[in-house]
Amino acid sequence: MAGEDFDELMELVVHGFEVLGVLVLIVGSAAAFLRAALLHRSAGWMRTYEDTRRNVGRAILLGLEFLIIADIVLTITVDPTLESALALGLLVLVRTFLSFSLEIELDGALPWRRSRNSRDVPEPPVLRD
Repeated sequence: MAGEDFDELMELVVHGFEVLGVLVLIVGSAAAFLRAALLHRSAGWMRTYEDTRRNVGRAILLGLEFLIIADIVLTITVDPTLESALALGLLVLVRTFLSFSLEIELDGALPWRRSRNSRDVPEPPVLRD
């Protein structure tokens, strides 16, 4: 009985992450398009296009993260079989490829070729003796 309750709870958690992932995709994309519609005159079409593309890409990346969390939770708690683990591995590979491709599209460079300034990463502290 307790195992069934746990499985039901985990299925609810999985569905919650799936719904959250889809909501992020919908709301993020809608917000990007709404922003484009409101700002296209002041920024120009090309700038608006680039910003919208970047913002939709970010929404897709974040939505994919939530969907992967759902798949991981499902695999390790509800359906811990070799088949589900292999399916999860394939999903993670596809998601990694999509994420990598989107990152390149958004930033315009391979991750290891980006300048430090373009990533908004603070400089590491300099240790002095």
